[in-house]
Amino acid sequence: MKRRAVSNPLALAVLANLLMGPNHPYEIGRLLKEQGKDRDIKYNRGSLYMVVEQLAKAGFIAEHETVRDTQRPERTSYALTDAGRTELYDWMRELVSTPAQEYPSFGVALSLLVVVPPAETVELLGQRHAALTAQVDEIRDTMRQAAEQGVDWWFLIEEEYRLAVREAERTFVAGLAQRLADPEYQRMWDDFVRGRTP
Repeated sequence: MKRRAVSNPLALAVLANLLMGPNHPYEIGRLLKEQGKDRDIKYNRGSLYMVVEQLAKAGFIAEHETVRDTQRPERTSYALTDAGRTELYDWMRELVSTPAQEYPSFGVALSLLVVVPPAETVELLGQRHAALTAQVDEIRDTMRQAAEQGVDWWFLIEEEYRLAVREAERTFVAGLAQRLADPEYQRMWDDFVRGRTP
């Protein structure tokens, strides 16, 4: 993956928002939350303003207008620069076309799973399976409601992706729990622990 001047995914969302026209950070944050982008992009008000500063420093956005209103603090809107437009499209093309090595916390847990006794691991995986089932039901309900409201499918592709990932993980978790419940795994785990215990 290419090293970027500003690599925070929130920066990409800001660039994409400004593609529609100049805007100020407060409004960008409101739109991200309203559109449900906060499920995929972690941010708060402070991080949003910090990213805006980084993008401006990198030359990807520039101040467009500052509005002074006695009722509210002054607000500066920003516009996308030509360099920002180029960065947006280059970054998007890379993300869509090239799989990246990600480091999900569940992957870390799986790599160290042997430290937890098998019976407890099976119980914990059962809890995870139940949580995943609840998430799958919630996503399906969200998508159903959106479809009933006439929302076009391309506005729901991130929800389809979330659904596919959680369904795949749920299937994996159920199969793993079944394998770990096998008495043969318990025997191998006992031998491993005895071999490691002084």
